[in-house]
Amino acid sequence: MIYRTLYQGLVILIAFFMATTVSIVSVSSDDKVKPSNNPVSGWTELIGDAGLTAWTRAPLHAKREFQDKWAHVGTAGVTDQQTKMIISEPGTGTIVNGSGGRSWNIITKQPHADVEAHIEFMVPKGSNSGVYFMGRYEIQVLDSWGRKPKDLKHGDCGGIYQRWDSKRGKGKEGFEGHPPRFNASRAPGQWQSFDVIFRAPRFDEVGNKTANARFVRVVHNGKVVHENVDVTGPTRGAGFNDEQPTGPLMIQGDHGPVAYRNVRVRLLD
Repeated sequence: MIYRTLYQGLVILIAFFMATTVSIVSVSSDDKVKPSNNPVSGWTELIGDAGLTAWTRAPLHAKREFQDKWAHVGTAGVTDQQTKMIISEPGTGTIVNGSGGRSWNIITKQPHADVEAHIEFMVPKGSNSGVYFMGRYEIQVLDSWGRKPKDLKHGDCGGIYQRWDSKRGKGKEGFEGHPPRFNASRAPGQWQSFDVIFRAPRFDEVGNKTANARFVRVVHNGKVVHENVDVTGPTRGAGFNDEQPTGPLMIQGDHGPVAYRNVRVRLLD
């Protein structure tokens, strides 16, 4: 009886460790973030089953023609890490900027001020996009896989893109860009994520700015790449040249193939 009891206990213990090991392997998968149409309470899903209904064409591209159009699909991916185009399958929950990978920038129909955002994106080899808070302040999306930390610049994935002023003189036009602290990028074709807390600029009762826009925290694939970084004005390629108390989220669609899913925001008081 004693041996039987010990044997049963050993079987249970082995089963427990096997279940635990399977769970760990699942969690550590490169593509562990799966599409979800049921965001946590208090968040607004901007894609989901509704696709592009929460979005419209950005004003700077209102009259510009593109061969491709944004598409609402089920899944998106690449055949291998060297592929430069995205392949997709029918369904809902993911948006792709056309079969050729170049379409207009899109903005949300609803503006935001202080906001928390979760954004999942995927770019193939060599591709480029960006997410502009309030349509003005960009977190760069780029295939930065393999770039050494010492070589990181504002234009790498997770960077706060530079501002631009041609009046500063040749070679000095770009300023105030902020590279990410780490290269958290995954290989091209793998899904990645940003988790961002953003504070809108502040204005007094007559419209004078009293505080800059600020990226309170930017997390790229689980790593904090920025904290408390002020942005003194719109970054290069912004949808608007001025600053306002509110503005839309903008996704860049004219720089190369890109897919987005699970884009959701939570307005902050």
